[in-house]
Amino acid sequence: MQTKFPLGHVVATPGALELLHDSGESPSIFLSRHSQGDWGEVCQEDRQLNDQALVDGSRLLSAYRTAKGERLWVITEADRSSTCLLRPDEY
Repeated sequence: MQTKFPLGHVVATPGALELLHDSGESPSIFLSRHSQGDWGEVCQEDRQLNDQALVDGSRLLSAYRTAKGERLWVITEADRSSTCLLRPDEY
């Protein structure tokens, strides 16, 4: 697996853990997609911002849907020290 950036310390909010538990999916599925530059369901502007962040070191945001259709965000901080899985309403 070729990653485009380090994830740093990975954390998840209680809401994200609940979504993952309910869908029966592993966080690694979403973390892998995120770290490989598959930004999921973000708008074109956010996709471009993420692509630029790979160059300038800004924050990265991906948005996915679980198997049950619930939205899940993955955010890597600009300094690449940490990545968080969370529900959008927990931002």
